[in-house]
Amino acid sequence: MSAGQFQLGPSSLTDALYESVRTRIISGDIAPGEKLTEQRIADDYRVARPTAKACLERLTALGLLRRSAHKTAVVPELDEIDITDLFFTREMFECTAADRLAQARTVPEAARKAQTAIESAVRAKAFDDQVVADIEFHWALINAVDSPRLARVYEMVSGEVHLTMGQFKAHRRTAPSTVAAEHALILKAIEDGDRAAAREQMAHHLQQARDRVLAQVLASREEAPA
Repeated sequence: MSAGQFQLGPSSLTDALYESVRTRIISGDIAPGEKLTEQRIADDYRVARPTAKACLERLTALGLLRRSAHKTAVVPELDEIDITDLFFTREMFECTAADRLAQARTVPEAARKAQTAIESAVRAKAFDDQVVADIEFHWALINAVDSPRLARVYEMVSGEVHLTMGQFKAHRRTAPSTVAAEHALILKAIEDGDRAAAREQMAHHLQQARDRVLAQVLASREEAPA
């Protein structure tokens, strides 16, 4: 990989750097277990080391990198225990959000737009676009609760959520329309004001997603060379 290979967009340098590295981690271009140093980021993007350091700190805070004291940042390799715990945590947050929105019969416009984007991606068979829209859908529900504390806590696991979607490509273990159909049932329950159904549909959706990710982990392990 040559120095300065990756180009940044016109937005804030720090934000653009973060988005580029984040995308590479989620897509698997920077693989699980791979190390990321300030010098590597500085060389790859031709940025100052303080800028690279700020990027790594932000990625670490969101769980897209892990770093113990005085150690190099590493892309995490999530195992079954990590994944099960992550989805347990998601269920706690997201079922509560669905319940609260159903209580107010509030279907966020951002969630509707994300659902439309998911359905379009399904028709186009655009996996990466489906992943992006899926993430936007769940964030839309969290943000619509209008609880800054819930959003901050959810952000703490959002990096690992992105990792499970990108690295394991679990969407591909089911029919492309499955995720869109599950989301549609969540939105209908919220629109109907059916709090129990909203929680149940969200829980079912997350449990199905968890099982797809775990199945992908198992399949990857079986395919790995001895």
